[in-house]
Amino acid sequence: MTTDQILLFGLFVIVFILLIWGRWRYDMVAFAALVVALILGLVPTEQAFSGFGHPATVIIALVLVVSRGLLNSGAVDLITRKLTSMELKLPSHIAAMGGLGAIFSAFMNNVAALAMLMPVDLQAAAKAKRSPRVSLMPLAFATILGGLITLIGTPPNIIIAAYRENAMGAPFGMFDFAPVGLTCAVVGILFIMFIGWRLIPGSRDSDTPSVDLLDQEGYLAELLVPEGSPAIGMLVRELDEPADDSDATVVGLVRNNKRLAGMARNVEIREGDLLVVDAGAKGIDQFRGAMKLEFDGEKRHEKAASGGMILMEFVVPRLARIEGRSAMSLRLMTRHGVTLLGVSRQGQKFRDRVRKLDIEAGDILLLLGPVDRVPEVAQWLGVLPLAERGLSVTQYRRAGLATGIFAAAVAMASFGWLYLAVALAVVVIAYVVLDIVPIQEVYSHIEWPVIVLLGSMIPLGTALETTGGTALIAGSIVDLTEGLPIVIVMTVLMVIVMTLSDVLNNTATAVVSAPIAVDIAGRLNVNPDAFLMVVAVAASCAFLTPIGHKNNTLIMGPGGYKFGDYWRMGLPLEIIVIAVSIPAILFFWPL
Repeated sequence: MTTDQILLFGLFVIVFILLIWGRWRYDMVAFAALVVALILGLVPTEQAFSGFGHPATVIIALVLVVSRGLLNSGAVDLITRKLTSMELKLPSHIAAMGGLGAIFSAFMNNVAALAMLMPVDLQAAAKAKRSPRVSLMPLAFATILGGLITLIGTPPNIIIAAYRENAMGAPFGMFDFAPVGLTCAVVGILFIMFIGWRLIPGSRDSDTPSVDLLDQEGYLAELLVPEGSPAIGMLVRELDEPADDSDATVVGLVRNNKRLAGMARNVEIREGDLLVVDAGAKGIDQFRGAMKLEFDGEKRHEKAASGGMILMEFVVPRLARIEGRSAMSLRLMTRHGVTLLGVSRQGQKFRDRVRKLDIEAGDILLLLGPVDRVPEVAQWLGVLPLAERGLSVTQYRRAGLATGIFAAAVAMASFGWLYLAVALAVVVIAYVVLDIVPIQEVYSHIEWPVIVLLGSMIPLGTALETTGGTALIAGSIVDLTEGLPIVIVMTVLMVIVMTLSDVLNNTATAVVSAPIAVDIAGRLNVNPDAFLMVVAVAASCAFLTPIGHKNNTLIMGPGGYKFGDYWRMGLPLEIIVIAVSIPAILFFWPL
């Protein structure tokens, strides 16, 4: 190996370790690696920021804005409302929601598709009096599978298509992924519908009555003891009975900004103390009323809330603004007039104050504030609602127009009349002009960490290719499988890429794996498109862990899943995808 190859491999190993560790956000890790590569001379200065103007980067940013426009127009909601009005048995419900999620994910960002359908699924679970954990994971997996169907369905497809254009002169078309992607999606959803959901821990208890999320226990909240409260003068342990009546538990007390935990049981309560309560949202509110307590900042909210106050639940996705930060550091109350009332993290207890607690992806937040402020602040925080609101500003009258504009753009790109990036840019401009996506919201709906990650990884991937690093990896895989049928080589590549995607970001996985796939195809003197399709499928199918895909993280809190719950349905699903996709690739993309 050359010195440049050794340095690049070492840099990539460090990047992968840091990404798996997760201590720092992946966009910062990738950008820092790019800077190091520039300093070491591994990436030419003139190519330093070429990734930010790369077609794949631009297309992904535009797809995110278009997805928001489709949501704002109500085009998606009109369909989901019809579904919620139907009373389906569990397998039929999973099939209907999975099919719908797959269709939406084929034409919009799959995280946005899940965010739109998750409240619908939770509502259906409450209506059917069953646990939402049985249907949330199937829905999340179905939206991931749906992304395989089209060019814009998932970032890896966009990256693979752009790489093909650079390497072979022409990109994949809009529906070139459909034959293989649709096969995987259909077979995968059938597995989920008939067998997969039964493998989820707790699925045997799916018929036990469930409650609305607002009734679930697990929030840790703080309630102020004001003047006149009957709690004043009582010992904390004497609140056990009234707390039990509200399905709540008093787990601590805060006095002079200091949290007292176990020792607080025999402390006499004073005016101005904060009681730390573990309960569901309704239980917290009921206990508050019984003991004449107050929410933190309640009086301030009442002065500002001309339209009344609202209590709403939100789930924290990866890369949300609040992830890794606390309500105090964001000055949520002082600057935005909204209180973080409670945090639920799968039954975990916290030593920190609620407002000082660093929030993690998958947490469920209970926000209190004015009706007109909470949704706005939630959007700024990057969190997603867990229940449909009665108040809606969705522009249903423009649903047909928004869908028509998008369909026309897809058609023009598919027939080659317009370059895909240009067609999507036209859609974004039309949405802004028609106020389907307000101009002030355009940039807020682009996932900038993903853009920074991709912009940083593309030059690094190019450097790995130009220095012969990808050829070295490809040669190792070919040597390892020497004498074996090509189908085995494809399977080995798919397993490697799929394993990487389960622990790394799928965008980074696709950037690194695409040139390796083409190099392997060249060494074997076969059609490189078949090997690119292997990478496209494998990079997107991450079902083993909650960190493999954003959709897996998104359902962790609402579904009450643990880290080890995913592989039970995810492992057989990945095996099925491999078993189905390899023959499909060989059929539709002959060697």
